[in-house]
Amino acid sequence: MEKGCNLRSTEKRNGVEVNEGVYLRKSIGYFVGVNFIVGVIVGSGIFISPAGLLEYSRLNVGVALSIWAASGVLSMLGALCYAELGTALPSSGGEYYYVNRGLGPIPAFLLLWIQVVCALPMGSSIKALTFAEYAVQPFYSGCPAPVLVKKGVAIAVILTISCVNCLSVTGGLWVQKICTFLKMVALGIISVGGLVLLAKGRTENLENAFSGEIPNVSQIGQAFYQGLWAFSGWNTLNYLEEEVKTPSKTIPRCIITAVPCVIVFYLLVNVSYLTVMTPKDMVSSAAVAITWADRTIGHFSWIIPVSVAISTFGSLNGSTFVQSRLNYAASRERHLPSVLSMLHVKYLTPAPAIILSATLSIVFVIPSDILMLTNYSSFARWLMVGLTCISLIVLRYREPNLHRPYKVFLPFAFVMAAASFFLVLSPIIQEPEVEYVYALMLMLGGLIFYIPFVHFKLHFKIFDKITCFLQLLMEVSPPTEYSEIKCQ
Repeated sequence: MEKGCNLRSTEKRNGVEVNEGVYLRKSIGYFVGVNFIVGVIVGSGIFISPAGLLEYSRLNVGVALSIWAASGVLSMLGALCYAELGTALPSSGGEYYYVNRGLGPIPAFLLLWIQVVCALPMGSSIKALTFAEYAVQPFYSGCPAPVLVKKGVAIAVILTISCVNCLSVTGGLWVQKICTFLKMVALGIISVGGLVLLAKGRTENLENAFSGEIPNVSQIGQAFYQGLWAFSGWNTLNYLEEEVKTPSKTIPRCIITAVPCVIVFYLLVNVSYLTVMTPKDMVSSAAVAITWADRTIGHFSWIIPVSVAISTFGSLNGSTFVQSRLNYAASRERHLPSVLSMLHVKYLTPAPAIILSATLSIVFVIPSDILMLTNYSSFARWLMVGLTCISLIVLRYREPNLHRPYKVFLPFAFVMAAASFFLVLSPIIQEPEVEYVYALMLMLGGLIFYIPFVHFKLHFKIFDKITCFLQLLMEVSPPTEYSEIKCQ
């Protein structure tokens, strides 16, 4: 691990400098935690995925709504599995830390590699490009917005969010609170509008819901991909554990509140769409939420594209928060350069980790192929979930005496592991493409760095000089050890 310079966080009290220590403050309680989970889950998915899910369900309304509910239940099972790991192993880093403890450093490093280099930056790029699409399109009425303009806006929003999170943890949390409130207002408008229309008898598209064609196994798998993409983000709080107040209680409570809340809203929103659109209308619509608004609230329909932009902005803010904490935690375990585990001496934010995340996200904005980015990130995300659930099972048997403030019903972990590997393997088996070979090669490419720099601890003095230069440039310092914090 590289050596750095000796910078300290200090504060003047009565003209005297007092060492405050450099560490992440515990600023996330129950309400902020629920807000954060909901804010990351509810991005653009609920406004975009319904049409694709219904198409893969062969326009069968009953099957589509069942898959939405099942996607929510599966997400809830996964979140409960993560709640056990989060309360038993309270450390920022999420899946990386759990797999490292359960399966060892090599699988953990390869998982970390694919997350840091590929999956998480790609997810942020998707959200940034979606935000740009909805934010720019109103200025180009009647024709598609130029690709270069959309890329520019996407890069600008990534830089804006990164700056906010570098300057203040509280600022990032406030952005999340405001965006979550506004997006839930939008979902509330659609949900209430649907209930009003149902009360008026607009039920023709919901009658005989299961009377259509039944999709095959391949189509059901594709439909689940659409639904689960809309629910992604339920594992958010596991990356922020060192900033959570009393995580043993807060994490399970936040999950049990947030995920069912999102499930209910998603079902109500889909029912609302079906009160004003036939299944064929939904599939042919480029943006079902905007079509719904045009047919129901007329001149106020502009609220929906604005809400989609706000939703995506908030979800991107949460993703930036998550990525930086993963980089920070992995660096402390000496699996990434040490500068990434340093905190700004004034703002107490993981600024280097945030800057790395922003840089990689901007790189993936350049190709701007959202479908390609979605396929890659989904592949990596579900592989990560599967390995994490296997780690939970291994730890149950290998470390039975590990203190677990919360224990999930163990068969849930087996269900999640099986579902995860089905979602990883099914697209490869059904539609084998060379891109999946590239993804596998990219993951195994992490061994090029692991073997010399982590396993054999190969070190060059130039690394120390680079670390010291970056440390002085960004005004960051290694975090204070927990033992030092307790003594202050």
